[in-house]
Amino acid sequence: MKKQIAILRGINVGGKRKILMADLKELFVDLGFEDIQTYIQSGNVMFNSSEKKDNILIADEIEQSIFKEYGFTVPVIVISVNELNKAIAENPFFKKDSIDIDRLHLTFLKEIPENEKLQNIKSYNYSPDKYEIKERNVFIYCSAKYSDSKLTNTFFESKLKVSATTRNWKTVISLSELSKSN
Repeated sequence: MKKQIAILRGINVGGKRKILMADLKELFVDLGFEDIQTYIQSGNVMFNSSEKKDNILIADEIEQSIFKEYGFTVPVIVISVNELNKAIAENPFFKKDSIDIDRLHLTFLKEIPENEKLQNIKSYNYSPDKYEIKERNVFIYCSAKYSDSKLTNTFFESKLKVSATTRNWKTVISLSELSKSN
């Protein structure tokens, strides 16, 4: 069994694309996943999978099931717990002593972007906000609120041409801690 996390984008925000966590859990049961646990209403689902499929295929299956059940599209990104813990260890901004973790965010990418897109995005500078891309992760430091930053899901999706969803650093840490308690 492989412990994984599905990160759903844009559910239960402002009363739109509403999915109850109990219903989401049942959808995961119907897909054959086990030991399902949700974390907060924004769509973080920890589960075990015996499937040998890669994360992109599993994410696509979840997206299709949500569309079939609810009639709307929800982008889904699936990562392993090991990938999450590796991202935590690699965050270049988290390692700084004086960092305010309320300013840190992690944007998860559905897949590794093409090299050309990675090179092109380097020309964008929204200082004092900063970002660094490593594999399927975009580490973000916001000088103020994330909602005021130009470093949004839409920015990264348009420049990298891959699906993205973002979590604040406290949620990232909580997901890691939750994975250890299961």
